[in-house]
This record gives sequence, structure tokens and C-alpha cells, in this order.
Amino acid sequence: MTNRLEFVPRTDKPKVVITDFDFGDVDVETEILEAAGADVIALQAKCEEDLFAVAPDCAGMINQYARIGKSTISRMQKCEVIARYGVGVDIVDVGTATDRGILVTNVQNYCTEEVADHAIAMWLSLARKLPQYDRATHAGIWKWQSGQPVHRTRGRTMGIVSLGKIGQAIVPRAQAFGVTVVAYDPFLPSQIADDLGVELVGKAELLARSDYILMQAPMTPDTHHFLSDEEFSAMKPGAILVNTGRGPTVDNKALYRALSEGHLAAAGLDDPEEEPAKRANWTPDDNPLFKLPNVIVTPHAAYYSEESIRAARATAATQVAKVLTGQTPDYTVNAEALAASTT
Repeated sequence: MTNRLEFVPRTDKPKVVITDFDFGDVDVETEILEAAGADVIALQAKCEEDLFAVAPDCAGMINQYARIGKSTISRMQKCEVIARYGVGVDIVDVGTATDRGILVTNVQNYCTEEVADHAIAMWLSLARKLPQYDRATHAGIWKWQSGQPVHRTRGRTMGIVSLGKIGQAIVPRAQAFGVTVVAYDPFLPSQIADDLGVELVGKAELLARSDYILMQAPMTPDTHHFLSDEEFSAMKPGAILVNTGRGPTVDNKALYRALSEGHLAAAGLDDPEEEPAKRANWTPDDNPLFKLPNVIVTPHAAYYSEESIRAARATAATQVAKVLTGQTPDYTVNAEALAASTT
């Protein structure tokens, strides 16, 4: 997806609101949307109330972290499209948008390689005890024992939760290191798993068999706290957890207990449960996991490369531009539901 598409610009200057962004500017989006005849308003909303004043007359909204919920959507009088700067739409009330005839779009296929690489990097860093070795050598300790024990990865078992496009990209990367891969994904056709050389198993079996568990689950009501005290107790002693999916799929308080009590060896999180980017005020003191030496936390950066972030911005803006100029967008979330509601 590029920003060189041709549009027949509208003459009524529809208003497009970018609810929030951490890219430094909105030049990419503005170029695309102005070519479609739109005016762009960029905010830094940290709560829904920040959107109420602009909701009534906006023709489109694009959001990164800010929630666009029922309270905002119910105020919309002209909105045609809500676009998400990513794959997940858990911070958009899709049901209310559908009820009001508003199309919801997202961005797909833009960061698969980045997230898969990030997950593998976290896993290997933890398995090879790189954080411990790094801290020790910087403190003047030059001993291989400073990371003890380190176990061979080859011959061990990795369990992947959710085998979508990113999970499927993780598989060959992990297999290259000699691990057996099993997966839990009740929605995946078995043939896809067979083609990847992955055994599909139930949740309980995955927890019991896996030396390493890589979470790539989306955020839904069913996946909230998918891993909590009961699940951590069922894992192998010394297991390693990596979550490059949504933060709230892992109960952070339960994870802290499992790690501090020594049942789990280590954890890597691309986003803690509280999802700091969605908060107006946050410090690491809010989450005790930040005090543990066997935890790596990255700032929801798994999706990031210079290439992927530009693709996400251009794609999200292009979806809005297409809708406003009467074209069919590439990635829709509720198009079928909207079509059904008008028949």
C-alpha cells in the first residue's frame, strides 16, 4: 500500500479526525487525505471525552490507542468510516458503529515479519539469559556461571497460542532452532497446521507440554486473562513465557506471583496488561513485573520497523480516503454486517 493513489477529491471538505498518534507528525496521512479533498484534524486524545466535541461533524476517524466507544459514536452525525492504525479493533465499538451505518476498517499484513522476529528475539534472549549476562559483565563480573542455568533449546517444545498470520510466521523461525512446535487455535483449519508441521492441541495440553509459550492472541472477551493463576500452575516448572499479542491476555498479577515464586523462569512482554500508551499518566511503579530481573518488557514495539510503521499510516489513511471518495476500501471489519443490515 502506498500513498500515490489517485482520488477524485470531494468538494465539501469532509473532516477527518486523527484521535491520537505517536509518530511525531501526521504528514503521511495529511498528504493522502488532502488529496481526497478532506481536512485533517490531529488530536492527542487520552479519553473518550476528548473526542466528544469533534465527533458530531467528522466524516472519518483514525485511532491509534484512543478508544472510540459508544459514547463517541452515538454523537457522530456525518461519520462514514472509522479506521484503526493496526489489526486489532478491540478499542472500537464495532457493534455500535455497525448500528449507525459506519464502516470500520483496519490495517492488515503490515507487520507480520516484525512481530515474528520480535517474539523469537525475546524468546532467545530469555532462554540464553542475555539480560543476566549483560548486567553481570557491565558490573565487572566475567563468569559464564552468571547466567546459570542455561538449557539447550533443541529438542524442547514451544507452544504457540493463536496461529494466525503472525503465529504461522513464528513457526519456521522457531523450528530452525530445533524445537517441536504445538499450537492452540480452535479456529484454525487442521490442514494449515499440518502443512506447517505443527500439532494442534487443547489449551491444557499446550500448558502441560510446553517449555516455552508464545502468546499471539487477539484481545476478545474470551481471551482476557487467558493466562492466570490456574494456567501458570499448570505450566512446566521453569517455563518461559513471551507475549507479543495483546497485554490484557495475560494476568500480570498472576504472572508476577508465578515468576517471583520461581515456578516460571522468565517472561517477555511487548506490552504489560495496563497498556501504558492508553493512559494519560503511567509509571513502572504501577506494575511490580518491572522490578523483576527475569522479565523483559518492550513498549509495544514488536510491530515496529521504519517500513512497517509507514505502511500502517499510509494504509489507514488510504482506507478513509477510499471510503470518502466512493471507492471500496481494502480491509473492512464490518462490511458484511453493514450489507446485511440494509437488505
